[in-house]
Amino acid sequence: MIARGRRRSFQRRVLDWYAAHGRDLPWRRTRDPYAILVSEILSHQTQIARVLPVYERLLGRYPTVTALARAPLAEVKAITDPLGYKIRGRWLHTAALRVADRPGGIFPDTLDELRSLPGIGRYTAGAVMSFAHHRDAPVLDTNVARLLRRYFGVVATPRARTQELWSLATAVIPKGKGYLINQALMDLGAMTIHAGPVSSTNTRPVSVIRSGLLVAK
Repeated sequence: MIARGRRRSFQRRVLDWYAAHGRDLPWRRTRDPYAILVSEILSHQTQIARVLPVYERLLGRYPTVTALARAPLAEVKAITDPLGYKIRGRWLHTAALRVADRPGGIFPDTLDELRSLPGIGRYTAGAVMSFAHHRDAPVLDTNVARLLRRYFGVVATPRARTQELWSLATAVIPKGKGYLINQALMDLGAMTIHAGPVSSTNTRPVSVIRSGLLVAK
């Protein structure tokens, strides 16, 4: 359990950093769950600079989930496959078909329903809940996990560590501000944290200071 003072200090520092350094990305200007799902699946293990033109092209051609569902799979993959990880085009197309078959073509708005769609795990479902539906759902991608692990000095077996990090990702959300802090955590982790293990001999936590850089306390 995080002490209240430490949690509030972390929240304040992360949100202050984001106010000054957060990225302006097109999917942050919409609450359309379809557009947000597209952004998340395209961004999987892919640099944002490469994702941006593909995101714009895909949504320019298929602006709604219904339009994507009606598209030939080959045409969807022709847009998404150049990013690599070529299953993502099929995931998007199959998810669009499933959503289009729902009453009114309404996008799922619960974690369990979202996770029933192809290619959507706990992280992606949380991202759609947070960014589209503005629910206080945690997100834990590689960068957020690295940030939380280093800041809070998490050292455990991989399985226990994953459970602890999900708990931390939930605990650091200020009530009603999941959308904001999750974007901040993702940007801070992506832009300032470099890969490297936290071991039993390297467990020093870090602080968000000095123009948003993370440095050891």
